[in-house]
This record gives sequence, structure tokens and C-alpha cells, in this order.
Amino acid sequence: MSAEPIDRTIDRRAFLARTAAVAAASAVGATMTLPGIAQAAPVPPPNTKVKWNPALDVPNAFVKPRPEAVADPTELTIAEAAWLIRNGKLTPQQLVEAYLARIERYEGTYKAFNLVVAEAAVKAARQAANRPNRGALHGIPLAVKDNYWTAGVRTTASSFLFADFVPPYDATSVAKLTVNGAIVLGKTQMGPLATSRATTPDGVVTTVNAWTPNDISVNPGGSSTGSATAVAGRLATSSTGTQTGGSITGPSNAQNLTGLKPTMGRVSLAGIIPLSYTRDHPGPLARDAKDAAIMLTAMAGEDAADPRSQGLPPLPNLINAATPKRTGNTVVMRWKTRIGVLPGFTAGTSATALARQAYLDKLASIPDATVVQVPLPAEWDLLTGTPFNNVRLPERSEPFLPYLRKDLKGFGVSVTSWLQGTLLGGTEFITGQRAKLLLMERVLDELFASCDVVVQTGPVPFDILGLPEIAFPIGFDAAGVPIGTILGGLPYGEDRLLSVVAAYQAVTDWHWRRPPDPAPAPPATARAAAPAALRLTAEEVAELTQ
Repeated sequence: MSAEPIDRTIDRRAFLARTAAVAAASAVGATMTLPGIAQAAPVPPPNTKVKWNPALDVPNAFVKPRPEAVADPTELTIAEAAWLIRNGKLTPQQLVEAYLARIERYEGTYKAFNLVVAEAAVKAARQAANRPNRGALHGIPLAVKDNYWTAGVRTTASSFLFADFVPPYDATSVAKLTVNGAIVLGKTQMGPLATSRATTPDGVVTTVNAWTPNDISVNPGGSSTGSATAVAGRLATSSTGTQTGGSITGPSNAQNLTGLKPTMGRVSLAGIIPLSYTRDHPGPLARDAKDAAIMLTAMAGEDAADPRSQGLPPLPNLINAATPKRTGNTVVMRWKTRIGVLPGFTAGTSATALARQAYLDKLASIPDATVVQVPLPAEWDLLTGTPFNNVRLPERSEPFLPYLRKDLKGFGVSVTSWLQGTLLGGTEFITGQRAKLLLMERVLDELFASCDVVVQTGPVPFDILGLPEIAFPIGFDAAGVPIGTILGGLPYGEDRLLSVVAAYQAVTDWHWRRPPDPAPAPPATARAAAPAALRLTAEEVAELTQ
């Protein structure tokens, strides 16, 4: 039996107290990286002490490729590409150039990127060939969401406010990825200031779902849209995203990916344009559990520039957790795990309901997995509903007050929700924070009383509470659009979540399926105005950010 997962060792009451402390820190002025605010204290470069991570150089991080994937390097997972690079059968430059070729051919259709740094990527790949291979990210090309600071490369957060902002240094998590050998291909399209699906700042829809490139009305997910489409469309091996209200799990479910939103603080926010200090979660969007584990292993860790990341339990061996365990030829759960199912999860006869039932049946067939029904805690709808959920709005508006006072037009189509944050009363904010702690207490004490992980239909309330969750594919509907699900876990329980998904993916093949290539389109140097039906209104953006 493997060592116990970390969720068995965590003091839940201590996590509850920590959540309260973080909420208090946000009220008294927590460190947030927001460019251009004159009165903000200068933030020192957060990545000065970033070092190579030996946890990425373990045998389980390298996987011999599937024969059918070798012919096309863009089909490889990170773990498979890393195996080929380590064994001298693929060079970083060959891999980067394969992705750049697809970007040149299909980016005009997908519109996944805000900016592609082709020359810099090729240069980095050549340099990687002359350096010792020290881990699974050596020479691996990634895409980075455009709210992550990238040194010398424009970082806009798809907003008018930062249209010309060029950061002086990398976000801590970007620095960690590149120090460990990753190569940045470019910055991905996103919702303006992370408030909706990817659009221009004035609401013109840009990025499409890679599975429905000819139907722009099909939602490709939340604000990490471009990151998801880049990976699903095989324009990058993996990508970074941020989640405040479903923007890692949503795009992953929509595009057949495995997205991991870690526990609050596992990944530093330093160098990421913020939305909510108590709810922002940087994390990876990947092709399977192993790749998500590799990415999070690189991104996670304590950072002096982000108090949320300090004093946490050590990161467990995520790559080992994401390696399927077998007894003989039979896949088994790495740890005995009780999988809780909320009421109504399989209700109805829709394709989604049928896929969910088949998913639970498959989980239940894996030895050491037990599927159990769990009741909702008291006052669930009230505590997870819009009134208490909206207490995050003042928290995100307050750092932006100088911009709100200067020029409302700078906020583009999302201005309404930013103004809402300035109008919410102090008593409502305090009541909402109390409700959040009550919800946390009931989730930890009641929801997890009889299970280790919880099957969810959406990101709420785990992103509200800072608890980890993982999204992954479980099927397709009649139109060929992916169907996904989400598992939520206990504080710092990313290893448990990865182990469950790894076991499920070892006995299914949904995660191996890729969308067909679209018809090539000429690269777009400028985004043409879309029809009115494809322009989000301020009201639609407000609804998306509830």
C-alpha cells in the first residue's frame, strides 16, 4: 500500500482558520500584482529564488509514447514528449517547430492566442538542446494565459487598461515553468480581466471551441478559453489558466481536457493580474492526469511575494499519485477512496445524465473505489447562491479604484460588474464572509463526513472555498461535443484527486480523443468586428461572472 494521501493528515479546523485569516488579509491590503497603480508599493521580482525542481526528474514523469502518437509530435502528452526528448528521439526544436506549424495553419480559425512569440520559442528550443536534461518539462512548449506576467512580452489580460503593458519580470509560476525547461509559445486569449469567455475588451467573441470551430456560439468555457483551445487544438502541449469562478474546470470540461484547480495558495499569485485575492487559483489545463501533475509540480510552492503560499504542507508526490496503480493487469485505486455523489447528479435521460451514470459505474468497478451517496449540507442553496457569492465583487473592485475613477471606458464590456463591487455595502461584505466560513465548516464536517472526494456538477462551492478540484472528460453528446465532470477534494488533496482520475483514465479512452482539424484559415493580424449576435453585452458578462 502506498503512503497515505495528504488529505488524511490535514487539520481541517486549521484550514478553516487559515481561510478566515486570508479573508482578513484581503480587507487590510494583501499583496497583489497590479501594474500601473501609482500608490501601490513596488513589488520585488518574485522569481529571484526560483530553482530547478528535482521532483520533475523522476521515472514516473516519463512515459513511453503510444505508437499512434509518435508520427505527430503535437499528439504527444508532456510525459510522452519528455520520454522521446530524454532518449534522443525528438529534439526540443523539432517539437516547438511542429507546434508553430500548427499555429500558423490553424490559429486563424481557433484564435487561441493573443500573441505568439515564435522567434523566442525557437531560440529557447535551440538553447535547450545544449543544456542537460533535468526533468519532464525540458524543451516542452506551453501556452500562458495573458494575465500571467511574462518578462519583456506584452501582458494585457484582454483589457484596454493593460493594452500596452510589458512586465519587467515573469510571474512566479511562469518563472518556475521556464527554469524547469518549459518553452513559452505565446499568450492566450481570455475574457477581459478574466470575467467571461475570451472576447476583445469591448465584447467581440474571439476564441472558438476546438471541437466546434465553425460554430462560435458554442461556449468554449470560462475566461481561460484560449488556454483550453490551444491545448485541445494541439497548438501547445499544456497551458496555464486561472480560476475564480470556474475558469479552469469549465474550459477543460468544454474541450475534453484535464484541468486542475489547486488548493488556494498552492500556486503563487505573484505576477498575475488579479481578480479576487481570496478566490484566484492559478493552475494547469492539460491532456491527462499525469500532465496536470507535472505542470502543478512545477508551478506550486512557497513564494515570499504571496502570503497565501506560505506555511502550507509540503507538496506531495503528485506525479506518483497520477501514475495508475495496477495489481497484475488490473487497475486499482492507489488509495481506498470513497467517492461521494450529490443528489440529482444522474437525474434525467439526457446524454449528460447517461454519461454521468456510465462514469460512476466505471469508477465503482475499479477495486478500492466505493461510490456513495452524500446529502447536501443544510442551507446549501442559500450559502452557495448569488447574494453570498457576490461578496467577492468589492474585493476585486478595490485595487482597481484608481482606474475606475480615471476612465470607466477602460473596463470595456465588463464595467458593470466592477461597478457593482463599489456599491456593495460593508455589512453585506462582512455577512458574506461569515457565510463563507459557515459554508466551509459544513462542507468539511458534513459533506466529507462519509467520503474522500465529491463528484460535482459545477465549480461551486469549491472555488469559493479554496478547495482543490479537477475536471476531466467522461464522454460526448450526440453532436460530438465533450461532456466532462468535476471532482472536489479536501484541503491540499490534489494527490487524491489525481489518483482517482489517473485510475479512471487508465480504464477509459475519452482523454485520448482529439477534435478533427478544421479547415485552415489565414492568420488574423487584427480581429474583425463580429456580428451583433457574437458580441457579449455588459449584462451577459455580468451573468457569466455570478
